[in-house]
Amino acid sequence: METLQKDTTKQIGSYVANDYRTAAVFSKYGIDFCCKGHRTIQEVCEKKDIDSNVLLDDLNAIMTSHSGESIDYKSWPLDLLADYIEKKHHRYVEEKIPVLKQFLAKLCKVHGSRHPELFEINELFTASAGELAAHMKKEELILFPFVKKMVKATMSGQPIKVPGFGTVENPIATMMEEHDNEGERFRKIAELTNNYNPPADACNTYRVTFAMLNEFEQDLHLHIHLENNILFPEATKLEGRFS
Repeated sequence: METLQKDTTKQIGSYVANDYRTAAVFSKYGIDFCCKGHRTIQEVCEKKDIDSNVLLDDLNAIMTSHSGESIDYKSWPLDLLADYIEKKHHRYVEEKIPVLKQFLAKLCKVHGSRHPELFEINELFTASAGELAAHMKKEELILFPFVKKMVKATMSGQPIKVPGFGTVENPIATMMEEHDNEGERFRKIAELTNNYNPPADACNTYRVTFAMLNEFEQDLHLHIHLENNILFPEATKLEGRFS
């Protein structure tokens, strides 16, 4: 198991890509490891006024522990990783969106007069649901198939045709921008929900909805991390072999 040095210049996304258990440490300090995983430890500590030595000690402790070994997503073939993201994370989003939309609409109707922030939460989630649906289709129909073609061409030693979008970096840039947008929406939802803590007068539906929103955001963090910090950079490297 890797032991960290006191290196504050390493990017957050690199830590999480090597050992996903470190995501819990970054979350504890309120550090975005998925959309903003390109930042270094030094940068984020300066911005959030965190002692970098304390943060690195916490990261070291989790990475040197042997309980609950982390899945090594970086070792997976890219076509397998793309399939996993689609079948696990895309399907999760598709399954949870209609349930959450129904619950949020009910909360607005029943509790909106006492908790007007519910209307903004509902508006933000509805916007996110629409954007995510379109986003995932672009990945499934354009980006992921090209990644799989590159893997197949590498294995067969065959050349690959230049795609209509030019280079894989073009759709990746679009996907990453859209990831940033969703990350920002959910930061706002987390703020409006008091980090998913329901108010004292919350009914069971209220509590379940906030717990589901929290779970949805956590799944989205892993989903975006797998793409931004592993799939996308590795796909860019793979394309470079054909030039």
